[in-house]
Amino acid sequence: MVQKIVIDTDPGIDDAMAILFACLHPELELVGLTTVFGNVTGDVAARNALVLVDIADQDIDVARGSDVPLVQDAKPYAWEFHGREGFGDLPPREPQGTISNLTAAEFLCETVNRNPGEVVFCAVGPLTNLADALALDPSIAEAVKSVVVMGGSLDAGGNVTPAAEANIWQDPHAANRVFSAPWDVTLVGLDVTHQVICSPADFAGLARAAPTIGGFLDGAAQYYFEAERNRNGMDGCYLHDPTAVIAVIRPSWFRHRRAAVAVVETGKRVGATVWADSAVRHPVSVCVGVEADNVRRCFLETIRSGF
Repeated sequence: MVQKIVIDTDPGIDDAMAILFACLHPELELVGLTTVFGNVTGDVAARNALVLVDIADQDIDVARGSDVPLVQDAKPYAWEFHGREGFGDLPPREPQGTISNLTAAEFLCETVNRNPGEVVFCAVGPLTNLADALALDPSIAEAVKSVVVMGGSLDAGGNVTPAAEANIWQDPHAANRVFSAPWDVTLVGLDVTHQVICSPADFAGLARAAPTIGGFLDGAAQYYFEAERNRNGMDGCYLHDPTAVIAVIRPSWFRHRRAAVAVVETGKRVGATVWADSAVRHPVSVCVGVEADNVRRCFLETIRSGF
C-alpha cells in the first residue's frame, strides 16, 4: 500500500534528507510540500522546497506558508546548523518550478478534503501552517488520516534551550493548537530522534552510491556535521526529520505513550512540551522509544536506491 503524504517543511538540511527520502521510498506518495519559516526565512524555505523537487526530478506541488509565528515575535533562524541559504555551504540554486497559487493552509485543506481519510500531514518545522489550516477549515481534523510531527521533547531536554525543541519553540501557540485538536497526532520528538545518528562515512557512501541525490545530501551535511562537532562534540548528525517520515510507514519501530501534551507559551520555559491532563485535552501518541538501527538502515538504503 502506498501512503499519500504532505510534508510541511522549513528546508533545512535534515528537511532535505526527509523530503528526498519520501520521494524515493516506494511506499510513499509525496503529494505536496508546504513551506514555513524556521530553519531559514520564508523566502529561502519556499525556494529550497522547489530546488528539492528539481533534484528529485518529480512533479510535486509546493505551497508557501507562514513567514512569522501566530502570536509571539519571531525567534532567530537556525542558521548555525543549516546556513543562511538552508543547505549549509552549498551555493543557492535557482529553481525551475513555481510556487502554487494556494497558500499552505489552503493547500492542506484542499488536499485532504479531496482525499478524505487518505492523507498524512508530516510536519517537520514550526506548526504555524497546520494551525492556520485548522482555523481555515476545522473539519480537516476529521478528514486527514493522521498528523505526524517532528518536534518536542518530553524527557530528553531541549536543543535550543534546556527545555525546548526548536520547531515547538519557534511557534508554541501553533503547537498548542495542533496538539489539542481532535485529530490523530503522533509526536516524534528528541526522545527518539536523538537516538538515530548517521556518520560522515554514511553520507560519503550515499554520495558514491547515488551521486545526484546522495551527493547533494553529503555536500549539505558537511555543514551539519561541523555544527554538531562544535555544539555537541559528536562526529555525526541526528536524523530528526527523516525519522518522522519513517514513522509514517513503520510505526511498529516506535514505542508509543498515549497521553495529552501541552506547550508552555511564555516565560523561561517557552516552547517546552509537557504532559497534560487527558481528561480535558485530546491525547496524542508520543514516541518514547525507537528501533534506531532499523530507522537508520531504512534511510540509508532508500537514499542509496536513488540516482
